[in-house]
Amino acid sequence: MRLRGVLLATVLLLPTAAPAADPPVNDILIRLDDRRARAAGIDVARVQAEAGTAQTMLPGTVMVPPQQLRVVAAPAAGLLEAVLVAPNEPVKAGQPIARLRSTDLLEAQRTYLQALSAEQLAQQKLTRDEQLFRERIIAERRLLTARADHDFARTTLQEREQYLSLLGMADSDIRALRDSRRMAAALTVVAPEDGVVLELRASAGERVAASAPLFAIARLKPLWVNLQVPLAQAMAVEPGTRMSVPGTPAQGEVVRLGRSVDPATQSVAATVQVEDGAESLRPGQVVNASVALRPNGTPQWRVPAGAVVRHAGRSWVFVKTAEGFRAKPVTVIAETPNATSIRAGLAPDDSVATRGILTLLAELTEVYGG
Repeated sequence: MRLRGVLLATVLLLPTAAPAADPPVNDILIRLDDRRARAAGIDVARVQAEAGTAQTMLPGTVMVPPQQLRVVAAPAAGLLEAVLVAPNEPVKAGQPIARLRSTDLLEAQRTYLQALSAEQLAQQKLTRDEQLFRERIIAERRLLTARADHDFARTTLQEREQYLSLLGMADSDIRALRDSRRMAAALTVVAPEDGVVLELRASAGERVAASAPLFAIARLKPLWVNLQVPLAQAMAVEPGTRMSVPGTPAQGEVVRLGRSVDPATQSVAATVQVEDGAESLRPGQVVNASVALRPNGTPQWRVPAGAVVRHAGRSWVFVKTAEGFRAKPVTVIAETPNATSIRAGLAPDDSVATRGILTLLAELTEVYGG
């Protein structure tokens, strides 16, 4: 509400340009003489110029990129006879990691052998009918029927062979089954690729259903660090921004900045891909990351922590002028309990309001909305 008898402030739009880091927006002039400013308890402090690359600390969580995580599932229902690896153990592609005894496997082998016998019989019949047709003993129609029967039997055999592969039987095991016709009661589950076993989801002696998850295996380089960027600083973080984790050799750069805001923390997620020093991080680890914010051509300043306010999705400071105060949108770079680093089109002799800001914020709300 407007304070009657104390502040009879008027506002005026000034057509000055916004900082390069913010979308274009007009500065807003709040007319207020010194006597009324003192009555409202408004204090000011001069801005301090900053040079070089700003550093800010942001919390983050280490995670495995989704494309590097593989979940190994049970190829068939059965009894998990043995688990051959332990959590955090490195594995190679094709390495045995579990042994599963399954009646489904026996049934699949039985139908495969039946299809194998049927295909061999159809092949023999086709060979005989081709000979008889060349000797003009049978009609062509019978030969065509024999060919169709053989094609069907061969397709059925290929289908049964592919099913055995889906159940986890290696090509060498399928060839041995074809040659010896001896069925195996258990199959070996192997690692699909090089990586580290992050999680065991079943134990030896446990009965599992088909497609039940057994292991989580991941490649741990590169890793991602999901940073929580306060909304006020989101404009200062962009793809390519460098990040490091103090106390470790881990460093990387931002590859993606989220478009949605977490309603609980009012932060934006920034994904950092860590190549160098990734081995010093662990999935699930919570870190405090140092983010280097590169200069973008807009001057950088340090102001008291209470000088920056958040309104209508933007950060603002109130710059002292001869007519009163000018509300100016800024980009927050870093925050500490005592000071805030900002980017804005300010001058070295500018002063900003540090106390009594609620009065100025009320005037800003009337003009700019929110």
